[in-house]
Amino acid sequence: MIVLVAICSFLIVSQLSSAQDCLSRDFGNDGTVCVCNADHCDTLAPIAKVQKGTYASFTSNLDGLRFKKDEGSLEASTENATNLINIGKKTYQEILGFGGAFTDATGINIKSLSEDVQDKLIQAYFSENGLEYNIGRVPIGGTDFSLEGYSYCDTENDTADPQLTQFNLTSADHDYKIPFIIKALELTNNKLDLFGSAWIAPNWMKTIPGFLARDSFIKDEFYQAWADYFVKFLQAYKEQNIPFWGITTGNEPLTAYGQKKIPSVAWNVELAKKWIKENLGPALRKSEFSDIKLMMLDDQRLLLPSAANELLDDKEVDKYVDGIAVHWYSDWIISTKNLDDTNDNHPEKFLLATEACNGYMFNDVLIGNWDRGEAYAKSIIEDLNHWVTGWTDWNMALNVDGGPTFINNVVDSPIIVNAAANEFYKQPMYYALGHFSKFIPKGSLRLESSSFDDQVNVGAYRRPDGGTVVVVLNKDTEAKNATIRDASNSKDIEIALSPKSITSLVFW
Repeated sequence: MIVLVAICSFLIVSQLSSAQDCLSRDFGNDGTVCVCNADHCDTLAPIAKVQKGTYASFTSNLDGLRFKKDEGSLEASTENATNLINIGKKTYQEILGFGGAFTDATGINIKSLSEDVQDKLIQAYFSENGLEYNIGRVPIGGTDFSLEGYSYCDTENDTADPQLTQFNLTSADHDYKIPFIIKALELTNNKLDLFGSAWIAPNWMKTIPGFLARDSFIKDEFYQAWADYFVKFLQAYKEQNIPFWGITTGNEPLTAYGQKKIPSVAWNVELAKKWIKENLGPALRKSEFSDIKLMMLDDQRLLLPSAANELLDDKEVDKYVDGIAVHWYSDWIISTKNLDDTNDNHPEKFLLATEACNGYMFNDVLIGNWDRGEAYAKSIIEDLNHWVTGWTDWNMALNVDGGPTFINNVVDSPIIVNAAANEFYKQPMYYALGHFSKFIPKGSLRLESSSFDDQVNVGAYRRPDGGTVVVVLNKDTEAKNATIRDASNSKDIEIALSPKSITSLVFW
């Protein structure tokens, strides 16, 4: 993995890129990171409104630029413009936002730093000088990125407790989740949409005991207890002054059938249908959390549109479900048509991307790798161009070995923590996310857009304040000149796209 003793030999270079500059470091993985420590961490001030007729652009690229700001003027459209990127007037879905998950591993890694560096890391995601995240995913109990498997109602000898008399939050919640969620709420002025997802059920509820048991379902007699467990979680966090916007029906039921042992609860469509309409839906709607958003699936795109059709064609299920949560792990083989078809069939249900990470195929961390940031940007543009309303990353912080994870399920993260040096590294993935979260506030609308080249991906959005945001990803190793044409004002922006770059432009 990473040889820490070699860190001091890496070249540190200052890049003029943001409100506070990036300290760039190259780990030899085809890209660079920005180093944050007790003395320094790069920042980006809130996006300011520019004068009408002008634009501001912010570029990050393989060569080490990070949010490099440039300014220019919009010009009258000409007939001989080439490499057109067209931005139309038609609007589509409303954007809910962007964020990441408050896993145990995230909290463990943050706590491994000194308090001042901890604050810098949380600010890097949630402050107005950071990425301005507005979404947070909170595991309901343990995940594969915990120190061990656990639920909130583990009993001695797995004795059944259908009344959930032994339900309690754990030390992991109080040490690794709640303190950082509260800080994030403070940094966002409580404008943080949190949603919960469960990986692990108590063993006494399951047909096959064991947190890693395959093909293990909830026993029929405990369907109501499992629904009540979700409500108990919401109540327990409310007592900690942490409100929730949404909840999913449970993380990745498909993994319960897979070869890799990952904490999960198995469902098939018929059983999920019964549980949602007879237990979970009524339990939520009759509780003090009746207005919470319930999202089904929380699994791969390959299950769409079939799973949505089968579940939502039942009117009793349909009335409880607000949205559909999707993960990115099969996107490289599954067409975006699955998203389009799902929206066409169920336009009243929002789509939200609720988990993504790199490194899952090879169980590795590649500190500084540009291609992994590019993969994030490509996924976000594609998802949003096909009706997805927002994008949620997985672990917000991992260590240099891609953990901790009690099943050794090593993956990568936008921020890597090096506790031994009391510093953390902002990877290209971090900046890729920022090219959306920083510029596209909640309530923005997607605009129609087109590109001139299959190496150039484009997304366009109308902000609530009337501004237009265009995000352009150039995957090519060659620079490209492009003309961005805005149909709403018949104006052009001439822009040079550097090789392997992400550029966000904003104008009013």
